[in-house]
Amino acid sequence: MLCNKEILIPCDYYEKHATIYFDTDCKTKACILYFHGGGLLYGTRTDLPELHLKTLTEAGFGIIAYDYPLAPSAKLDLILEDICSSVSHYLENFLLYKEACAGTFETSCLKEPLPYFLWGRSAGAYLCLLAGFRGKFSQKPSGILSYYGYGFLCDGWFMTPSNYYCTLPAVTESALSAIPSGIHGSGDLNTHYSIYVYARQTGKWADLIYAGRQKFFYLDYTLRTCDTLPCPVFCAHSTGDTDVPYSEFLELCNKYHAQRFVASHNMHDFDRDEKSPVTARLLEATLKFLELKLPHE
Repeated sequence: MLCNKEILIPCDYYEKHATIYFDTDCKTKACILYFHGGGLLYGTRTDLPELHLKTLTEAGFGIIAYDYPLAPSAKLDLILEDICSSVSHYLENFLLYKEACAGTFETSCLKEPLPYFLWGRSAGAYLCLLAGFRGKFSQKPSGILSYYGYGFLCDGWFMTPSNYYCTLPAVTESALSAIPSGIHGSGDLNTHYSIYVYARQTGKWADLIYAGRQKFFYLDYTLRTCDTLPCPVFCAHSTGDTDVPYSEFLELCNKYHAQRFVASHNMHDFDRDEKSPVTARLLEATLKFLELKLPHE
């Protein structure tokens, strides 16, 4: 049976939580650390469809979904620092996670963390890839799952108005006044999504998520200077993605020799349709990747 447990994670600048998903009827053999999408401007850690949760936990993979601070209140330096601190918290406090899951975690050593994967959708995938590049962890991830992620590898698309978003009703800068001014880790669609639309309509997305010289954005917060990642990568993308161009996916796959999953869709988060056979095939391919990359004694 699918269960979940929420835990509080110490943080100096906002109230931070993680939700742990696990199946009480099977032993958990590895953990997936999950980070949600939303262009770094909106979204919540609880956005995973139930089909994804059930499929992965029933196969023995616990899922730990984390908060992270949202822009524009937080910028990329703080956001990435927080992502890396979440990974380190898992590694350094594994017993806390194990106890929260009522003994369903299997491990040969009581204090040794289970193998883990990083998983993100859209902006969350970008953060996982960046953390894999920039983070210095005591135990490296066994793999990274990138669902319609990116590394800002291709020019133009993220600093110019989006053709797709420009077809939507215009959003003005006044939308920024509707969100909290303080650092926060959850952005409801009703209050925060319009900020993302504004960012993509105006080409000001990078300005809302990063403060500094453009040179250092490319050096520190894209994958352009990252030749290798510490683990294998699984990339899923739709051919007609409305948010992240297919060319970005191809660059990502070619650069890191990633395992690919391609969907013939004109949708960004194509897996949100839980009844679609494409979603079923995506989860099947994801499980095959996880099993293949799982360390075996």
